[in-house]
Amino acid sequence: MNKIVYLVTGAAGFLGSNICTQLLERGERVRAFVLEGDAAAKYIPNDVEIFYGNLCDKSSLKEFFTVEQGVETICIHVASVVTVNPNYSKLVLDVNVGGTENIVDMCLEHKECKKLVYVSSTGAIPEYTKDEPIKEIDEFDLDKVIGWYAKSKAMATNNVFTAVKKRGLQACVVYPTGIFGPNDYAISETTATIIKIFKGEMPIGIDGSFNIVDVRDLAAGCIAAADKGRIGEGYILGNEVIQFKTLSRILSEELGSKPIKRFLPIRIAEFIARKMEKKAAKTGEMPIMTTFSVYNLKRNNRFDYSKAAKELGYTVRPIEQTLKDEAQWLRENGYI
Repeated sequence: MNKIVYLVTGAAGFLGSNICTQLLERGERVRAFVLEGDAAAKYIPNDVEIFYGNLCDKSSLKEFFTVEQGVETICIHVASVVTVNPNYSKLVLDVNVGGTENIVDMCLEHKECKKLVYVSSTGAIPEYTKDEPIKEIDEFDLDKVIGWYAKSKAMATNNVFTAVKKRGLQACVVYPTGIFGPNDYAISETTATIIKIFKGEMPIGIDGSFNIVDVRDLAAGCIAAADKGRIGEGYILGNEVIQFKTLSRILSEELGSKPIKRFLPIRIAEFIARKMEKKAAKTGEMPIMTTFSVYNLKRNNRFDYSKAAKELGYTVRPIEQTLKDEAQWLRENGYI
């Protein structure tokens, strides 16, 4: 019997499921914590032990954390509510902040839990000026990050580091950028965007940029953080910046998607987004384009991942390969 059990939260999600797969491939014993009723749970590999519960209900975590005597655990906490809506949300705070506090408490209560890897977000790190690469930070200021998802991740990350300093928690943090790639049975926001482009449902784009990582490289980075990440340290898991126009060209010219015919300048996109938001406020419907979504394409997306490369051995594959593999997976599974 393996002497270490990996406890993966959010295991039915895009990143969590890929972490489980890679851990199994190297012969590890893996447990998954999944929200009751999550339809994507059926795609979790068969050799994973599945525990159902709710991060906000600490009692539902007890069985997940309890292992046989003589066995140690490592927790990789991926689960969170991800949203592109910047507005205040009690659910986002309850799960992302309160749920993470429950995970921290359980790691400390269970002495056999030797390490926590918390999956935060680069959104938790304040933006630098346009030409300056963004690096890991030690202190978090909610007033300097945009949107309540980013604020929730900043709060949770700060709480993890505080627990390291004051409560003896053995933990490190990773900060992923955007996630792309195959094997997304949960159909995340990024995968849904690729599907729309392939189907010609996005005739107009925005002249901005992304920072996106192949989910397989990100999963490997999270596992490397479990293996080698220093306690109390954070690691950006990012890639080089790619322009939306470049991504569209690769998809259409090399992979056969419908081409995006027109790209709006950022200023015009911001103007249209404000109009849409005003209309949506009256109708109660979610606008197709928001000022927050435009901001994410406008902002500085240069993230310095050299620390992860040096200390964790983190590497990234070419974006062309990621998009090729994602397109193939989407076709094989009937999404495009």
